[in-house]
Amino acid sequence: MRQILRPLGLSVLGVLAMAEFSTAQMSAPNPYQGAAWGELPSGRTWGSTSGVWTAQDGRQVWVAERCGVNLCAGSPLDPILLFDPSGRLVRSFGAGMFAWPHGLNVDRAGNVWVTDAVGYGPQPAGMGHVIYKFSPTGTLLMTLGQKGVAGQGPNTFRKPSATLVAPDGSIFIADGHDADGNNRIVKLRADGSFLKEWGATGQADGQFRDPHALAMDSQGRLFVADRGNSRIQIFDQEGTHMATWTQFGRPSGIFIDANDVLYAADSESNTRRNPGWKRGMYIGSARTGWVTAFIPDPEPNPDAAGTSFAEGVAVDAQGNIFGAEVGSKSLRRYVRRNP
Repeated sequence: MRQILRPLGLSVLGVLAMAEFSTAQMSAPNPYQGAAWGELPSGRTWGSTSGVWTAQDGRQVWVAERCGVNLCAGSPLDPILLFDPSGRLVRSFGAGMFAWPHGLNVDRAGNVWVTDAVGYGPQPAGMGHVIYKFSPTGTLLMTLGQKGVAGQGPNTFRKPSATLVAPDGSIFIADGHDADGNNRIVKLRADGSFLKEWGATGQADGQFRDPHALAMDSQGRLFVADRGNSRIQIFDQEGTHMATWTQFGRPSGIFIDANDVLYAADSESNTRRNPGWKRGMYIGSARTGWVTAFIPDPEPNPDAAGTSFAEGVAVDAQGNIFGAEVGSKSLRRYVRRNP
């Protein structure tokens, strides 16, 4: 039986009940049906996607797409795409700026934050290891890090995976896509100046192996998809560890909606990584940790590919789920089945 770690104060019976539940959560019902979504311009095909988020209005959808393949370096295509609720492309931008667009987040002002998670090319024209902040119309507002320069300083990053902007404007960065990389969370002021960091490589509370995505609940708690350790870690905004949850699989992406429903996309679980767990979308409560629904990976043999199903995940105001898929090079929308 796989243990679920909970905050101090939960009774022994409560811990046992949670642990017992973890063995059954993949049998939770699947009330959704999915299909490929999003119309690209004529002649353009989907590449790998891992970044997806809903726009400020909760209806439109932003996507970071890797230029028809799995790398944008040298491509003339715009990798940052905005779709209306029908899946029609509204606008695009970012051509020539990215090597490997990865994580995407939209702040309360509608600004779009995208990480470029792989260094590429020689200096001074290198790319990657940076985070870009764009206006909703595509104007570059801020660059965090130094293009093409990998580091672990207050303004250098090594393969940053994700960003999240708190209600007060503080910027959180999950820095270190590799399991043996930086493995830290960096907190910046709204102007991009350094505040603090926490984390190191490891499996203890507050340590990470590939922190891959970030989300925040209505209480202001920061949820970190600690993918290499097959868990979610929860912190306050000063980096104090509050809880560790393993019942949401091996999360590549996480999203928390306005009702504190937690969506965790597991694109990697198999017999070698997180054995006994299935790939798919785990849906539950960010308040209690209970898993209430599970969308299984459509790949019949999840060991057949290095990654399948969605890495990035977002949910619109109607409750539709969007999964950004790297392995299958697609964007998929899941809608609730009719009762």
